[in-house]
Amino acid sequence: MLELQTAMALRNSPSPLATQPLTGVNDRQMTAKLGPIYIGIGGWTFAPWRGVFYPNGLPHAKELPYAAERLTSIEVNGTFYRTQTPATFRKWASEVPKTFKFSLKGPRFATNRRVLKEAGDSIKRFLDSGVTELGERLGPLLWQFAPTKKFEAGDFGAFLELLPGKFAGHQLRHVIEVRHDSFRNAEFIALLRKFGMPVVYTDHVKYPNIADATGKFIYARLQRGKDTTATAYPTKEIEAWARRLRAWAEGKDPADLPRVGAPRRDETPREVFAYVIHEGKIRAPAGAMALVEAVGK
Repeated sequence: MLELQTAMALRNSPSPLATQPLTGVNDRQMTAKLGPIYIGIGGWTFAPWRGVFYPNGLPHAKELPYAAERLTSIEVNGTFYRTQTPATFRKWASEVPKTFKFSLKGPRFATNRRVLKEAGDSIKRFLDSGVTELGERLGPLLWQFAPTKKFEAGDFGAFLELLPGKFAGHQLRHVIEVRHDSFRNAEFIALLRKFGMPVVYTDHVKYPNIADATGKFIYARLQRGKDTTATAYPTKEIEAWARRLRAWAEGKDPADLPRVGAPRRDETPREVFAYVIHEGKIRAPAGAMALVEAVGK
């Protein structure tokens, strides 16, 4: 049976941010019609989380294991700005459970360019940096484009051709995040489906929100949270997102999210990755843990 990667987290807490480790991450058996759901945050090193998400006095070196006990995935933003090393990836892998997944953001040198077909060297350097050292803990590779980058089918298709499905004996999965309204069109959706690559559902007030399922997994970046709300999103919205994540995992398309085209008719179970990421991000961990709990219910 496929397993739902989630469990109860906020147990008898005096505060919405006081947490207990995940228990039974792998023992909540679901039907064969539900794919695994991974829920997390962006990064784990953020000073304002100390004393809010992380307990006072927790050594910085213990922050990743602490977060991995309470979440099932983390999206790594640092790989967007600088090259890591194989030793770093091995260290990260050693500090989290086997069921945990890291999503890695591809380097800006690959996506922030006028001619995308010239990104091959930057993509290769990224892959050569040791990303596959994460082994089974390697999740999707996220390729994020600037808000100024417009859709041009030939240019964008040439970039997708540069993304390998396998590297160093490991299967790779890619997901595309676009931020210009020109991508909200049927040609872009058809292009992604041709390559079998998902588009990020951004849940953003400015960027295009595209819920079309174009690959074998779903990737959502929930970016409307607020630090004035203890769990980033209000309880009703957390519950709504839990329903959407489960629908995606069942192979369905949530009816209340905007799409470019018609809903898919193939209801094959899918993996789902969801990250609570908002501008202030202080409440992101609490939001992610609340979503873990809601999905588990």
